[in-house]
Amino acid sequence: SGHFPAFAGLVGPGLADAATCGDVFASPSAEQVRRTIRAVDSGAGVLMLFGNYAGDVMHFGLAAEHVFEQDGIDARIVLVTDDIASAPAGETAARRGIAGGFFVFRVAAAAAWRRESLDEVERLAQHANARTSTIGVGLDGCTLPGASEPLFTVAAGRMEVGLGIHGESGIETVDRLSANGLAKLMVDRLLAERPDGSEQARILVNGLGRVKYEELFALYGPVARELDRAGVRLTEPEVGEFVTSLDMAGCSVTLVWTDHELEELLSAAAQSPGYTRAGTLDWDGSTSVLARAPGAEDDKPELAESELDEAGRTARRAIEAIAERLGELESRLGELDAVAGDGDHGMTMVRGIGGAVKAARTAGPGAPAVLDAAGMGFADAAGGAAGALWGMGLVAIGAALAEDDGAEGAERLAGALEAAQQAVLELGAARKGDKTLIDALDPFVTTLRAAAAEGKSAADAWSLAAATAEQAARDTATMTPRKGRAARQADRSLGAEDPGAVSLAASLTAVAGVLR
Repeated sequence: SGHFPAFAGLVGPGLADAATCGDVFASPSAEQVRRTIRAVDSGAGVLMLFGNYAGDVMHFGLAAEHVFEQDGIDARIVLVTDDIASAPAGETAARRGIAGGFFVFRVAAAAAWRRESLDEVERLAQHANARTSTIGVGLDGCTLPGASEPLFTVAAGRMEVGLGIHGESGIETVDRLSANGLAKLMVDRLLAERPDGSEQARILVNGLGRVKYEELFALYGPVARELDRAGVRLTEPEVGEFVTSLDMAGCSVTLVWTDHELEELLSAAAQSPGYTRAGTLDWDGSTSVLARAPGAEDDKPELAESELDEAGRTARRAIEAIAERLGELESRLGELDAVAGDGDHGMTMVRGIGGAVKAARTAGPGAPAVLDAAGMGFADAAGGAAGALWGMGLVAIGAALAEDDGAEGAERLAGALEAAQQAVLELGAARKGDKTLIDALDPFVTTLRAAAAEGKSAADAWSLAAATAEQAARDTATMTPRKGRAARQADRSLGAEDPGAVSLAASLTAVAGVLR
C-alpha cells in the first residue's frame, strides 16, 4: 500500500488477477499471499511479480513453498529490479524494483491473457525486466499516515537523485535543475544501461504523488528530445501517476528497450482502475474469483490464564511485556529507521507484536503452543522483513521448547534461542557485522549459552544476556549497514543505531523482567 494506482489499481482484465496488499510500504504476510494464491489459481499455476525488497522476497517465497507442498500449486516469482541507482550494472540482481514494474506487469499479464503457458509468461516477464531501467529524483519526502513529519526533507534549491518508492531519500544530493537539466541528467544515466544494438524504447514519466501532471508533461518534452539526439526511437509514451509514494514530491523516468515481442504485448488491451488500454478483451465479465476468495479465519476465543501451565503463562506474559516496551519505543524506532530507511520500523513492530499478543491469548496450554501462535500472529500482522524474521524466530523457539532433549532452565532456553538464531540467519541471510538485528541476537545467544554453562538460573542468565544485547545494539551506531535498503545509504546511518537491533534488545530486556 502507499503506491496507488500500483498495485491494487492494476487489477483487471488484461492486467493482474489479484494484488496482495500489505500495510503502507510493507510487504503482505505469507498468510495473505497464500490466501491470494489459492483464490486465483485455476490449475495452470500462478506467477507473482513484485519489487526486489527483503520482506516481499521472504513472505512471497514462504507462501510459494507452502502452496506447493500443501496444495500442489506451481507458484513462481519474478522480481522487478529496474532501479539503476540501487546497485551497479554488474549487480543487477541486487537492485530494487520501482516504477519500471508497470511495464513488467503489463507484459506478463498480456501473455497470460492470451493463454501462454506459465513457463512462457515467466520467460517474458524476465525478458521485460532485463530490458527495463528507471531513475528517480525527489524534491521533498513523503509523510506516513499519522506521522507529523516527513521521512526526509530536502534543502531549498537542492534535489535527491536515486530515491526509491518507500520514502527513502536518494543516494546523492545535487543542486535543483530545470526541466532541461533534469532531463539530461536522467537520460544520461538511463543510456548508460542501454543494451547493445537497441534503438527502440517505450518510456514512462511517473509522478510520485505531489508533482502536477503539467510538470510531468513539461519534463517529458526535453527527455524525448535528449533520447532523439541519442538515436532512440520512442514508440509510445506513458506520462502520469503509475507508481506513487504517498505524497512524495518527485518523479521517475523509465525506459523499456523493446523488440517486436515486447511491443506486441505492451500494446495489448487492458482495463483496470489505474490503467486502461483500448482494444478487445476475451473476458466474460465475471468476477467469480472474488466470490470464492477465502476470508480470514474466525476469531478464536481467548484462553484464561488459569487454563495455561506455568510455562505457558510465562510465555504469554513475555509477549505482552514486549508489546508494552515496543509501544513505548515506537517513535524512537521510527526515527532511527528514517535515517537510512523508510521510517516504518516502529509502526511495523507495534503492529506485529499486537498481532502476536492477540494470537498468543488464544493458544496453550504450554509455551510451545503460545509461542507458535505468537509467531504466526506477528508475521501476519506485521508483514515486511521484520514480520518474517520475528515470526520465524518465535515459531522456532516454540518448536525447540516442544522437544524434550533433557535440558532444563537456562540450558533449555539457550537451545531454543540458538534454534531461533539459526532460523533467522537462514531466512534473512544476514550475518554479524551487517548492522541488523543479528548484531544484538548473536551476542545475546552467546552470553546466554555461557551463563547457562556456568550454572546460572534462567532469570539471571537471560538478564545478563539481555544487558549484552543492549550494549551490542548501542554499538551498531559505529557500523555501516551491508544488508537491505539501508546499505544503499550506508554513510547516512553512521552514528545511528540499527533500529532492528534496538527493538530486539529492548524486547529481550522486557522478557528478562518477566523471568525475574
